[in-house]
This record gives sequence, C-alpha cells and structure tokens, in this order.
Amino acid sequence: MASCCPDHCSHIQYISGFGNECASEDPRCPGALPEGQNNPQVCPYNLYAEQLSGSAFTCPRSTNKRSWLYRILPSVSHKPFESVDQGHVTHNWDEVGPDPNQLRWKPFEIPKASQKKVDFVSGLHTLCGAGDIRSNNGLAVHIFLCNTSMDRRCFYNSDGDFLIVPQKGKLLIYTEFGKMLVQPKEICVIQRGMRFSIDVFEETRGYILEVYGIHFELPDLGPIGANGLANPRDFLIPVAWYEDLQVPGGFTVINKYQGKLFAAKQDVSPFNVVAWHGNYTPYKYNLENFMVINSVAFDHADPSIFTVLTAKSVRPGVAIADFVIFPPRWGVAEKTFRPPYYHRNCMSEFMGLIKGHYEAKQGGFLPGGGSLHSPMTPHGPDADCFEKASKARLVPERIADGTMAFMFESSLSMAVTRWGLKTSNCLDENYYKCWEPLKSHFTPNSRNAAGPN
Repeated sequence: MASCCPDHCSHIQYISGFGNECASEDPRCPGALPEGQNNPQVCPYNLYAEQLSGSAFTCPRSTNKRSWLYRILPSVSHKPFESVDQGHVTHNWDEVGPDPNQLRWKPFEIPKASQKKVDFVSGLHTLCGAGDIRSNNGLAVHIFLCNTSMDRRCFYNSDGDFLIVPQKGKLLIYTEFGKMLVQPKEICVIQRGMRFSIDVFEETRGYILEVYGIHFELPDLGPIGANGLANPRDFLIPVAWYEDLQVPGGFTVINKYQGKLFAAKQDVSPFNVVAWHGNYTPYKYNLENFMVINSVAFDHADPSIFTVLTAKSVRPGVAIADFVIFPPRWGVAEKTFRPPYYHRNCMSEFMGLIKGHYEAKQGGFLPGGGSLHSPMTPHGPDADCFEKASKARLVPERIADGTMAFMFESSLSMAVTRWGLKTSNCLDENYYKCWEPLKSHFTPNSRNAAGPN
C-alpha cells in the first residue's frame, strides 16, 4: 500500500451523513459506476460487480444494509483460509471465574518497537465480553496495543462490527471503500465483513467495542426533538480509492470467524475497489462535534443523554451496547451534588479515558486505562470528590475541559478474560481503597444540615 504521513493526509476526502445512500468513484476512472443497474453483463472498465450485504435481503427498507462494489478482482480470489495463532483474542467467557468486584486497570502497556514489532491485529487483546457469536447476540471489549503498520496484511470481521476508539496515536485506515484518518477524540466504525488495514506512526493504543450480528445506529431523540447529540451530518464516509497492486509473495487476509483467527493469501491488494454505491460503509465521527445536553435547573439527567451510538436489542429501550461520552460542558445545576451520583445499575459499564481527568475520580483512573462496574456492583465518586463537591460553592462552571472520557454500556453481564484479570498485569488491586475514606455524615438530630450555600 502507498502509505503517507498523517500530516500530509489532509487531502483525504469524505462524504457527509449517517446511513446515507452514497455513491463514489475514484476520479482516475470517471464513469466507473454502472448507469441504471447494479450488475451489468460487462461493467465499465471491465470491473467485477460484488455486493456486500450487512443485513438479510428481506429486512425492512429502514434497516436494510448493502453496498455494491466495482473492483479489479472479486474478493473470492484467495487461497484457502487456515487457522493461525489467536494471540489474546478470545470469545471464551469462562476462562476464569466471575468477579463482581469493581475493577480498574492502569494504562495498558504498549510494546516497544525496539523490542518487538506489533501491528493492529497482533496487538488485539480481548478484555471482557458476553453473549454468543454463533447466535449473533453479544459484545466484546478489546484493547489494541501496537507500534507498527500492517504490512501486506488486512483484516475483516465475520462476527460483528468494530467501533474503534484511538487513545494514543493516529490511525490511517485503508478500507475497500477508501481511506480514513482517525485520531484521538475521533472514532470510526468498521462494519461486519469490511476489509481494512491500519497504518500507525508511533506507539499506539486504543479501545474497541465489538457487537455481534447487529449494527450501530443513532439513538432515538424522543422529546429532545429533531436535533441534538450526534448529528447525522457530522459522520464522515470515505470516498472511493483503489490500488492496482500485485503483491509478490502474497497479501495476507486475516479473518475473525466464530471468535477464531484465520489467514489466507492472495496475489493482489484487497483495496482494488474503483467505485461503489450503497448504504453499508465504514464511517468516522469527531467527538468534539457532539451537541451536549445537560441539566439547567437541578439534579442530573441520566447519562443516556450522552449517547453517541447504540446497538439495540430486541427489547425496546434496552441496548446490547451503547457508546456514551462525557465531553467538556457547563455545570449549572443548583442545590445539586454535581459529580456522578452513587449508583447500582442493571447494566455493565466499561469506562475508558482518552484524555484528561475524569471528574468523579481525579486520581487512579488514567488515560489508556479503564474500569468495569458489573451489574448491581455499587460505584460512584471517590471520597475526595465527594467531600469537595459537597462543600463547593455552586456557581456556573466548566466541567471536564481538556478531558474526554467514554463508556461502553451493555445490558449483558460481561465476563473478564484471563488477559484482563492476570496476563495484562494492569489490574489495579487497590481500586476499592478509593472509597474506604468515605465516612458517615449522618446527623440524626438535625434534618437541615448547613450547606455551603
């Protein structure tokens, strides 16, 4: 692949809009899209027509996902797949026994390039997850830790969609639909079956939310109305770009299928799509474009108001996975304990930190680390945060400036892998101690204790 420095990738163009019907041609081959039909007897430029379906043919039109790709060779042109080393990728949720404790991880360590070259696929580590791949129901949380680009290798996932959250380092992502540059405080979604390869430019780290058999969509807005949260126009889709490249020694195609990794060789680059049209595409989004909604009187609105994308279950209002962020915003609530409240929840909550300091825990929860609070496991502000917020003068204030925290929330009870609990050596054994200094302020003889205001 013809790589480029991220500082010289400003020429990469995109199409705007979430879930749109789009059409794109590489400008080197004008008129590459057939006119008036999908599958002509002979395609323009003697290309092959190939459909990529992301939903059943008979899904309702509102949820039907497919794209037509016009390529130099079809994706079937490869040698047989063979099983390869799984590394730390797993879907075995019974590797270790369940642990209901509050869990927190220190920043996951990125391997040094001087010691070992690790690309995106080799650097995948499954941290936790739930459900069953074969029945298309569930999710997984992965951490990626890499220091080198994918060389003559691409990856595609037969099991589900990847929502990728880079935390350190930019990602130049080649896909069958074109190129995307994704950097910290941006996300991208590579949907099921789409082949991609990632170039990195430094030691790189990030998080992945994988959902099985379903796709991410924008949350319903209800009484919020027509506008707000993540606006559809801010999602960006790559434009067609191809390389007509013969690869001496073969290009390796890696497939994750039923939770296992397989590899096949082919003689050409998989990024040979000259034109495409449809609504089943990869896309990216800048989290700084999120239109934040917050309480302007008293109390908290629930954190669902910070939902960027959701992957719904069959139960109304219940998600297999939500992607939620906690961006910079104003706090103006009166007579209110402003940090996140103490909570026990029927959901699983995995939190990560891209940058800065999370307002409920100024220490210990660090960029590149994470935490998991399982269903009905209590959690909330640490002792220091509680004391300060209980005595603070309630004036309008900026919250989380210079910070971007996020949450992967699920209705499923997630199990942690052996790598997450042991092999990573990043589990913070002292996490529980942040709540130990909490003390009783109970005043049985005085209902109206004096407050700061």
